[in-house]
Amino acid sequence: MTVAELAALAGGRVVGDAQVLIGRVASLEGAEAGAISFVEEGKFLEGARASRASCLLVPEGTGESMVAAGEFAATLIEVARPKLAFALIAEVLHAPLRRAGAIHPTAVVAESARVEEDVFIGAGVCVGERVRIGRGTQVLAGAVVEDGVEVGAACVLHPNVVLYGGVRLGSGVVLHAGVVVGADGFGYVRDAAGYHKFPQVGTVVIEDDVEIGANSCVDRGALGETRIGRGTKLDNLVHVGHNVEIGERVVIAAQTGISGSTVIESDAVIGGQVGMGDHARVQAGAIVGSKAGILPGKIVRAGAVVWGVPVRPLDEYKRLNAHFGRLPQMRAELDELKRQVRELTARLAETPDAGEPGEK
Repeated sequence: MTVAELAALAGGRVVGDAQVLIGRVASLEGAEAGAISFVEEGKFLEGARASRASCLLVPEGTGESMVAAGEFAATLIEVARPKLAFALIAEVLHAPLRRAGAIHPTAVVAESARVEEDVFIGAGVCVGERVRIGRGTQVLAGAVVEDGVEVGAACVLHPNVVLYGGVRLGSGVVLHAGVVVGADGFGYVRDAAGYHKFPQVGTVVIEDDVEIGANSCVDRGALGETRIGRGTKLDNLVHVGHNVEIGERVVIAAQTGISGSTVIESDAVIGGQVGMGDHARVQAGAIVGSKAGILPGKIVRAGAVVWGVPVRPLDEYKRLNAHFGRLPQMRAELDELKRQVRELTARLAETPDAGEPGEK
């Protein structure tokens, strides 16, 4: 595509030759001729000067001065948010591979399944009874789609994805390799003889444009449903327990575990290795830092930034963390104070009685 076409796509303004052809995105350091990269902050300008990219995305109002300085051979595109523009351009220049509609001869597709036009079903795929797969969806090698599953249009199920019976996916859902949706939740009732499984007969609903990273698991509801809202993104190795409700545009980093019946409202941000107890609630727009622990039933208020175990406001966490770093020194000071108190106590015990008050 030409720089002019990319500028129109990103809503930017060209400074330089608008007809330069761009075929790929690249980092500043790794770019060659025909590539586009971006500069988001002034501290990266040094790398930009040395870059061999044919085009650079730069912040609004900086292009003319950069060219006037004579230090940039590349054509520039001024945009409000260079990193976002770079991502939008990458989606076009590096669009995911879409295979033409076909069913591999080793795939097993039940006669009652309804597979719409332009669906690709790869080697060793199993599609169960009464399954519905929307137009343009890609089901790659080894995936299993059990009875009664509904998959929307333009989804991608990467190799070895497993969809248990009755779960529902919207359109544009991407499930990376090894994702399991609809396995039984972890629910048991104990008696004198041991544990009895609480019914796990609900379902999972994943709304449009959700992406779930490799080897993540989303458990079915015990009696109701587990739901993941539109546009939410989960990293690799995330576990979503039964009856969890996740809102729209939530992002959750790797190795996070979400216990049953927890609610995460829209636009929340969850760091990696966060642990959430059951029936917790993270309100809209809250940010939970990495390795934080949210106790059962705890509410993280809307817009709050929290960290630590158990979670607390970020400013408080920072203050406590500073104290934690001084604990060895504080322990040594305390030991010294205790020693001095013992010495003073011993001296007072050895001092003769000075008589009654008022006597000299």
